[in-house]
Amino acid sequence: MTVHAELTAIVIDCAAPKELAEFYRHLTGWEISHSDDEYACLGNGSSQLTFSRVAGYRGPAWPDAAPHTHLDFQVSDPEAAAKELIALGASKPGFQPGDGQWTVLADPEGHPFCISAA
Repeated sequence: MTVHAELTAIVIDCAAPKELAEFYRHLTGWEISHSDDEYACLGNGSSQLTFSRVAGYRGPAWPDAAPHTHLDFQVSDPEAAAKELIALGASKPGFQPGDGQWTVLADPEGHPFCISAA
């Protein structure tokens, strides 16, 4: 038997759900459907990113030998997008694998994500 499930949301632990949802709203253009101090959600109708507050949360390090998940996004102009996202609170780690095929950034709480050309 094979279970066929539809992915509805990716939940990201964080310290400040409202602020992180606002950052990802700027990145994705998705609408925020819920936002409070404990939980925030944004989506495009079929998929959602949700942010759940965890007391004392510390973001992952990059690079880090410990396994963790990251998100990949395609943008029309990676260099311009990186500059805009950094102005919104992202950071660009010094370690950039991939020989320029993508750019690793970290959101304001340290979650790594990648942007590449669409």
